[in-house]
Amino acid sequence: MVTKIARFLCLFAFVAFASPKDDAIALVKDAQKFIKDNGKEKALLEMSKPDGKWVKGELYVFAYDLQAVMVAHPKNPKLVGKNLMEVPDVEGRLFRKEIVELAKSKGSGWVDYKYKNPQTGKIEDKTTYLLKVGDIILCCGIYKD
Repeated sequence: MVTKIARFLCLFAFVAFASPKDDAIALVKDAQKFIKDNGKEKALLEMSKPDGKWVKGELYVFAYDLQAVMVAHPKNPKLVGKNLMEVPDVEGRLFRKEIVELAKSKGSGWVDYKYKNPQTGKIEDKTTYLLKVGDIILCCGIYKD
């Protein structure tokens, strides 16, 4: 019994103190597993739902193809189908191009840029975790404090 309680407390401590970066990675990895188990098309449909499986407060998973065409987005469906490769952030950074290049060269990683936070309405520093899964790039971004 003591061992079960100790395990629970360790798990609770891990979950309670997980960083936003850890949460973003976990969401993307869960989406990756879903693709493996259920296929890309079902995953993209789920990713496109505003209240979908990978929407957790400010965190959500979205996806590009390997040419930076948005293929799923739960918060801004107007972006889906658009090639965003040459669309810069407010400082002129082609961050989606960086996302595609990093996905193709290393398979995963983080890309920093500036983006409008829908919660505050302000341009803020953001970083996005990306993971190449087949011919798509799964992403989840966090606003930096």
